[in-house]
Amino acid sequence: MKTPYVPHLFGDEAAAKVQQRRGWLTVGVVSSIAWPPADVWLQYDGCEYLLRGAEQAGDGTTSPCISTPCGRDQIDEALSRLYRFVSVLGYFKRGYVDITGRDWAGAPTTYRDPRNTFTTALEGGRKAFSCNYLPIIEDDQVRKALAFLREGRRLRRVHEPYSFLSFFKVIESQFESKARVTWVEKNLAQLDRHAAKRVAELRAQGVDVNKHLFDSGRCAVAHASISGSIVDPDVPADRKRIAADLDIIAALAARYIEVDAGVPNEMDLYRTRDRVAPWYALMTPQAVETLKAGGLVENIDDLGKLKETVVSVRLWPDPPALQFQTMTLLPTGSSDGAVHFVALNTRNTIVLAFVMNVATGRMHTHLDESEVQGANETIEQDVEDFTRYFHSVIGNRIVELTIEGVEPVECDVIIPVNIIPRAPEEAVSQALSLFRSAKV
Repeated sequence: MKTPYVPHLFGDEAAAKVQQRRGWLTVGVVSSIAWPPADVWLQYDGCEYLLRGAEQAGDGTTSPCISTPCGRDQIDEALSRLYRFVSVLGYFKRGYVDITGRDWAGAPTTYRDPRNTFTTALEGGRKAFSCNYLPIIEDDQVRKALAFLREGRRLRRVHEPYSFLSFFKVIESQFESKARVTWVEKNLAQLDRHAAKRVAELRAQGVDVNKHLFDSGRCAVAHASISGSIVDPDVPADRKRIAADLDIIAALAARYIEVDAGVPNEMDLYRTRDRVAPWYALMTPQAVETLKAGGLVENIDDLGKLKETVVSVRLWPDPPALQFQTMTLLPTGSSDGAVHFVALNTRNTIVLAFVMNVATGRMHTHLDESEVQGANETIEQDVEDFTRYFHSVIGNRIVELTIEGVEPVECDVIIPVNIIPRAPEEAVSQALSLFRSAKV
């Protein structure tokens, strides 16, 4: 499944990006995922989306919403695209996002309906939100499954019987009747936690769980025949039963999308995505194969275009610092499936060290071998940019390396041990004072 890089812009940069385009559809949302406090512009699957910040305005009526370009005669088409987008976004962030209402205007607006739009505010700063590598859904059956999952998750604490029905439709929409029964029976044994506990409880009572989910769940919610089983809204036992069974059907629905449909959430991708894959096309196939097998590159020419290429280094999502905009990437060694590099600024006064581990699909910063060098040529900008970089990396900022024409490659964050991280700007101020004193 495609999980491409998703460009993000925040705050004023996001506003500048959208101000020239006329015609926008804005939808209010309800969301269980943490919503950004300030506007975030992003480009996903060739389309623009502006997530409007949930930060309260002075009158307290600002609501979380999403805007997307839309002609006045294209509202249904844009709305359908927004539904698909929020299905993926909610699932990817391990929750749900759903649409409650809409407005069309010449420019992005704020959707003001605090009773029907709500979310949880994101902590961690105005640039902390990320939905990078959001999967693209090309299979229409998978799209439907995600739509039903979105409904089920939103309804779970609003109307449990209808939530059950939506989760059931995730599976029912993908199989003929016999195949569905077979799939459910096979996957009941794969559930864990609350779902597994409920399955065990029902089986201890001699209940055929597969049949129970269909008869006492799906059919009992969907139908209200005179003689058939129903979920009676006025009978507490019925409501308790469907609430307990909800754990099972919700887990089955999520399992279908994750395992059978192969749609990853952000934690799945964190564990499995090959971070350095964008650079493979720059090397010889032989070098990639050797490194993946845990070997080393003996001939530097096998690194192809990675040898002495130009790279920019930034602290995501900010633009590169002045001295990091144009750096030369130099290989310094290879071992155990990895290649060691240093990036030099144009004046050769800053060294940033990195390790590209192809065997594990990870890129790492190497602070111990990074430094400001060449004391006579060093300027204040060198000290400022390097110090901010050093202490930001210790503070878990994401470092991103970009070679022109190639998808950016991000480094894993480091986990400091036996160290108390400093505020980067405080460290910059002190480093500049020491540098100036030394120059006197």
